[in-house]
Amino acid sequence: MSYDAVVAGGSVAGLFCAREIAARGHSVLVIEEDFEIGSPEHCGGLVSVSGMEDLGVIPSGKTFDSQITRAEISSPGGKKITLDAKKQNVSVINRRELDKQVARQAQKNGAEIRVKTSFKEIRENRIVTTAGEVDFKILVDARGVSALIQKDRTGILQSAQYEIYADWIEKGKVEVNFDAVKYPGFFSWVIPSCGGAGKVGVAGKNISAMQALEKFLDQKGKHSIIRKVFAPIWVNGPVENFVSGNTVTVGDAAGQSKPTTAGGIYSCGLGGIYAGRAISKFLETKKHDELKSYQKSWTEKFGKEFERQLFARKMLERLDNKSIDALFGSITPEIISDMSDNDDFDFHTSAIIKMLGLKGSLKVAQTIFGSEIRKILG
Repeated sequence: MSYDAVVAGGSVAGLFCAREIAARGHSVLVIEEDFEIGSPEHCGGLVSVSGMEDLGVIPSGKTFDSQITRAEISSPGGKKITLDAKKQNVSVINRRELDKQVARQAQKNGAEIRVKTSFKEIRENRIVTTAGEVDFKILVDARGVSALIQKDRTGILQSAQYEIYADWIEKGKVEVNFDAVKYPGFFSWVIPSCGGAGKVGVAGKNISAMQALEKFLDQKGKHSIIRKVFAPIWVNGPVENFVSGNTVTVGDAAGQSKPTTAGGIYSCGLGGIYAGRAISKFLETKKHDELKSYQKSWTEKFGKEFERQLFARKMLERLDNKSIDALFGSITPEIISDMSDNDDFDFHTSAIIKMLGLKGSLKVAQTIFGSEIRKILG
């Protein structure tokens, strides 16, 4: 068999890429190693409505879980700030159903999709899979974080996320808990879905994510676990090259998830779309420079934001619990109101800048980070 493009990995980025390639009349095959598109679901599922529109997806009844109206952020010492999230217009999406919805779009455009088919190796312009060999002109690597583990482990954090039923999950409220001892370099979270269900997770450097999550749940109260997912996440930002020869890398495999939260529906999805359009132009013109336009487009859209997020991550990794509590203690009602007015969920370092750049909090940040703070405020 021969295809213009083979996409290794049925992730949301890979599926968007396949959708765009097939839409322009080129043959494309998507191979997914798991039994089902959309499983296992590693993602928290938070995405803005405007982001979904940019991706060309109108959530179906199955895809949409709930709307987020507020976020409660807690410090190690129990200090809490509550942000009004209505302006951000953020939804909780069922990722299993979203991936299937995008897969259907790709299939309707002409893409072929095969599950339980794993990538094994490349031999020139041929990919070897568990189902046989396939010839291609372009290979799209959409295998997720697993494609990065052998290249650079410094950006890998272990995470655990359980789907649960619990009376203490509040409709519309996301919870984020910082603790440099329990979740070093990251946090724990609670994301409501619907009907008293939700996703609860933790991630951090050099911890047992499962043990940390079990302790967190014990402290929260009575609950029933209906699904457990353990997966590495990537927080070091984009890889240096998205294109190498006739291989194009997209999504988590290209480091396109947010360094601050590891969320990536929007940034990875657009990565897939940009890549698919660039690949189509290459197939039509045979000009290799067309492939490079993909990285240029993604960097123009997300480059500056990701630089700021990476610096915010560096700051988080240096904070101990005393410093986190001090920072929370300096946040005034004015700052909370200003952060709530931020209406762009997908480019959220503006909220971080507001937190660090107003009144007393700036003095605290300058004490901790010195001149480095100018990088994020500039």
